[in-house]
Amino acid sequence: MNSSKSAPLLSLTESFFDSYLRRTRGASEHTVRAYRDSLKLFFVFLADQKRKSVADLGLEHIQVEAVLAFLEHVESKRGNSAITRNCRLAAIRSFVQHLLRQDVTRAGQYGRILAICNKKALHRTAIYLEPEEARAVIGAVERRSRTGERDRALLLFLYNTGARVSEALAVRGCDLRLERPRQVRLLGKGRKERICPLWSETVSALRQIIPSASAEELIFKNSNGAPLTRDGVAYVLSKYVQLATLHTPALRKRRVTPHVMRHSCAVALLQAGVDVSVIRDYLGHASVATTSRYITTNLQMKREVLESFWNRAGLSPKAAKKWRPSPKLLAFLDSL
Repeated sequence: MNSSKSAPLLSLTESFFDSYLRRTRGASEHTVRAYRDSLKLFFVFLADQKRKSVADLGLEHIQVEAVLAFLEHVESKRGNSAITRNCRLAAIRSFVQHLLRQDVTRAGQYGRILAICNKKALHRTAIYLEPEEARAVIGAVERRSRTGERDRALLLFLYNTGARVSEALAVRGCDLRLERPRQVRLLGKGRKERICPLWSETVSALRQIIPSASAEELIFKNSNGAPLTRDGVAYVLSKYVQLATLHTPALRKRRVTPHVMRHSCAVALLQAGVDVSVIRDYLGHASVATTSRYITTNLQMKREVLESFWNRAGLSPKAAKKWRPSPKLLAFLDSL
């Protein structure tokens, strides 16, 4: 940046990502990228509004009116949902809080931005696969090739652990324990570690693909030996969902993403009677409220609860006795 006014904005942006997000908060790379994209969109929008280059923007340009205009632009011009709008605001709010800690002379300016409220958003129910559908997808993998062995291990791992795709792709040989007790160490949001048990079937599949060279090598790689990407996982999953539709037609109506496998794990645990607080720790949720939404999602559980309630209420009518005409009645009718 050439402008002396804009130099503080650059330095504070750098310290926000390097010192605060990565070192202080320990934010995941996924969070860093999401915040980066949000601020980049905001700065480009702000520069266009001010008829300046991004290099000429300064701290004095970050005003509440500009943020509100940007949020309106996100929804009206970019066609984003209220949820996406709130995510953009969360990134800006976190950045402005950092500015406030470093530049208290503009406390009033920053405070007005921090007072912007989230917009009420419609939260759609989580999409998930029933256990038999998940088994159909995993069972569609052809294991005769090295790639097939990797794909089966990947799908089993996602369903078994309920791991976020970023967590699964970060797993190295040293994170796995394939002897009893079979388990994996996952690094979740906020760099929080958790241990997940592994099925013997998952362990057997992982043994087929674990690199023999170094414990520091990533487990899931593409055909060229490079780390598998999020898009790569999505492609692998969609391929086997399509194959599974041959025997499970209901899958044709589903949009199955890697995160759907995480939802499917959560619902299967609920159906098995596992307590919500245990599932929270299993999935690495910060709040049990996040986990509880799976209860409202599962229709089968609702049906079972309703059936139990109906039976308990005693409203079911007793089976009526089959009517049979008496001999006298028949005799009367015959006499007519």
